[in-house]
Amino acid sequence: MTSTTTPHPLHELSERLWAAAIDRDEPAAMRLVTAAADAGVDAEALLLDVVAGVQHRIGVEWAADRISVAAEHAASAITDRVLAALAHHQNPHPLHLRTRGRVTVACVEGEWHVLPARLLAEVLTHRGWHVDFLGGHTPTPHLVAHVHQTNPTAVLLSASLPTRLPTAHNAISALQSIGVSVMAGGAAFGADGRYARLLRADAWAPDAREAAARLEQGLTQHHAGRRQQIDDDLPHLTDQEYTLVVTRRTALVKQSLAALDARWPAMRTYSTAQRERTAEDIAHIVDFLAVALYVDDAELFTGFTTWTAGILHARHVPAAGLHLGLEVLAGQLRDFPRTLTFLKTATEALQAGSHHTGPGITA
Repeated sequence: MTSTTTPHPLHELSERLWAAAIDRDEPAAMRLVTAAADAGVDAEALLLDVVAGVQHRIGVEWAADRISVAAEHAASAITDRVLAALAHHQNPHPLHLRTRGRVTVACVEGEWHVLPARLLAEVLTHRGWHVDFLGGHTPTPHLVAHVHQTNPTAVLLSASLPTRLPTAHNAISALQSIGVSVMAGGAAFGADGRYARLLRADAWAPDAREAAARLEQGLTQHHAGRRQQIDDDLPHLTDQEYTLVVTRRTALVKQSLAALDARWPAMRTYSTAQRERTAEDIAHIVDFLAVALYVDDAELFTGFTTWTAGILHARHVPAAGLHLGLEVLAGQLRDFPRTLTFLKTATEALQAGSHHTGPGITA
């Protein structure tokens, strides 16, 4: 092993941690990062450039079908435990004590991708904040109750999947209604933060470093006297298309499966497990269609469908079923003009062979 007296270049550290994670060698991964910390490698660089970078690579390799789901889970579990080890490892060069005040970091209700929020919590702790990290899937009423008890300077909300945006909106409004500033972060809010602005968060940050910097500058409250009134923020919801798609979700999935059975011969040979996966895929399509209607952005739905086509292509699965699925949904939702426009835009993108990097999930 390389001497621990000289810090490893970050690229070398990343490559070695990647190799340990893919080889399911947790002891090697632990030795590597703790030795690097002891050698003086910057704590934030270890967290954000090495650990988070490896986790992102794991996701990319899974999407490209170069590693299995089981391998992805095993490697992700190792990076999660490495992060925990770093959090508790003795840092020989602490930046400062916890003197900046108290903040709350939490994932919105229904969001289980915890790593981005956990990384942020560690970065803020290193920078001297007293951080209450509430973890994944924090129900909004419990979050509000916690804030009442602790009176933090701000709440930092994380969401990776765009399908969590309606819940995030509810949390932002509820917190602001009691006078608390909210910073939004995570891939769900868009690469440029467009959905954070749409949902009227007080601030948005693309990554943990920027979030820490914005917090240190102080958040300007843009919600003086704000009431918890969701429809006022999104007047397009008055057409009820979002609500109707959500309430009809189960029926849409069931009817789509029946239509695919009738129109796609390959479905008739599917095993029970294959049919279950197909039902899950249709449910995901409906969920992303619904959230696109919520934020009134066809690009969000198009991005998800083209990403799905890329996943299917990597696994040598014909995308014909995806095309037909959109057509079937359009038939069921023919009285919904905004919905039909979104479905038409996504179909045209698929026909043009467009590609998208993902539905919003990043490390």
